[in-house]
Amino acid sequence: MKRALTIAIAAASIGLTGCAQPALALEEPVNAPAPKRIAKEGAGLKTAIFAGGCFWGVEGVFSHVKGVKSAVSGFHGGSAGTASYNRIIAGGTNHAEAVKITYDPYVVRYDELLRIFFSVVADPTLLNRQGPDVGSHYRSALVPMNKEQEAVARAYLKQMGSSGIWRRPIVTKVEQHRKFYAAEKYHQDFMAKNPRHGYIVRWDAPKVKALKSMFASDYRTKFLRDDS
Repeated sequence: MKRALTIAIAAASIGLTGCAQPALALEEPVNAPAPKRIAKEGAGLKTAIFAGGCFWGVEGVFSHVKGVKSAVSGFHGGSAGTASYNRIIAGGTNHAEAVKITYDPYVVRYDELLRIFFSVVADPTLLNRQGPDVGSHYRSALVPMNKEQEAVARAYLKQMGSSGIWRRPIVTKVEQHRKFYAAEKYHQDFMAKNPRHGYIVRWDAPKVKALKSMFASDYRTKFLRDDS
């Protein structure tokens, strides 16, 4: 609780209301390797959960990916009684800030989502932190929703580890699916609603810019739930 109070005071002092403390440097995008294991999920919309630090940026990036139908910020890994923002930032809940996406695998495959995630969203070498955000609730994790996703996720993490692209070991884990709890309403579409927010400008807007630059064929300017 002491640490949570310290973070809250620090955030308030610079006008932040959410995920983070002030930061001194930007994260750099990485050209993650093209997956060797191609996802074969069949027809119909699929869902997947990604945890990669503050959910504002994860949701913001995936909202701009063609084929993604919805992206919901929330909590995964803990119980219903602790599935609230103020509770998880106090620590000890086992939740991770995460985003549940629904996508059309005929437009964007799960393996392609993994490559985007590790190229412009999450650093897979950081343990229990991302960027300026520290704590197990900011861990990076993949939460497959079916056996095919799990096989693809494990194969890609192994491929990443032997690629030589990252100097430090890959620490991102595959976590078993548990109930996903949507975050409070003000967290949903946070980047779109608060483009001038200090944290968004410094940390998350550059991720969307990198998505547009590195994955131009997958990028869309606006997030449309019907993908029209």
